[in-house]
Formats: sequence, structure tokens, C-alpha cells
Amino acid sequence: MKENVDVEALHSFYRGISELIGVDGMLKVFEQYRGMQITIPIHLYDRHLAANHVVQQYNGQNSYELANKYGYSQRWVTKVLKTQQHDK
Repeated sequence: MKENVDVEALHSFYRGISELIGVDGMLKVFEQYRGMQITIPIHLYDRHLAANHVVQQYNGQNSYELANKYGYSQRWVTKVLKTQQHDK
């Protein structure tokens, strides 16, 4: 089906997706989600799962690195760690 796709005639959304992940990937997205309204989360990682990983990986000095790794603020990481300590 890829060879039948006229990329220049695609809707701008699908053209953008095609440029990012290729025509095959765009077609998979189209088939899976066409007609749906999709809200893309602002964070790549789930807040609760990331919090668990932050607690497991914290070594006493790496809050900045963990914030960058999971895409949350250092303040959020500090809050997660304080909450975890309070719950013990």
C-alpha cells in the first residue's frame, strides 16, 4: 500500500507523521487511530511509574539527573523523595 500513497496530497497531520516516522509508520498510525481525537501526554513517562523509578534510582545526589531522565522538574523529584521518606 506504501507505493500507492501520494505524500504530497496527504493531510498536513499525516504528512508530518510521515516525515517523522516514514510512510509505513504513518500508515500504521492511520489504520490504528483514524477518526479518533488523540491527546498526546506532555510527559513521556507516567507520573506514578516514574516516581517509583526515581525512588529506586536515587543515590542521594542524582535528583537533577533523574529529573532530566524522566522529564519532570527537580522540584517534582524532591517532592517524590520527601513523600516516600514520609511514608516510611
